[in-house]
Amino acid sequence: MVEQQVQILRPETLIEEFKKNGVTHIITIPDSETNYLYELMVKEPWLEVIPVSREGETMSTALGLNVAGKVPVCLIQNTGMMESGDSIRGMALDTGFPLVMVVGYRGWTRHGVTTDTAARYTEPFLHAFRINYYLVEEDTDAPRISAAFEEARATKRPVVVLIGDEYHGF
Repeated sequence: MVEQQVQILRPETLIEEFKKNGVTHIITIPDSETNYLYELMVKEPWLEVIPVSREGETMSTALGLNVAGKVPVCLIQNTGMMESGDSIRGMALDTGFPLVMVVGYRGWTRHGVTTDTAARYTEPFLHAFRINYYLVEEDTDAPRISAAFEEARATKRPVVVLIGDEYHGF
């Protein structure tokens, strides 16, 4: 029997992709699931982490930073993304600026039955808003993060990176 090696998405991989794509600011709500990633981000001298109290605030903060010539990323969870629909519409879609949103795909599973409605509604939500997305589950998916940045810049629209790993190892 050949044992399969479990692949994970390391937080260091996200940091590397952010740096490669010129990210200057991460706007987020710190939480226990992303604590290790948060600790790594605040240690980076080239990266500023801006905590907010609600996911909807990430969009307006990102817009202001974009106008100032910075490269922001909104780091939120799918439940908060869905709650932020009006902010996404008004601050990201209607203004026409490139924005990458890194969204934790809470409740999603590639194996078995997805019972969490947060996961079941995530992709239909993105389709309704006509927001393209890239699923990232492990380190080998890292080029999809750069693809999201390239698409956001080319289209001047938001693009989502769905973290389907539930921050395993973070």
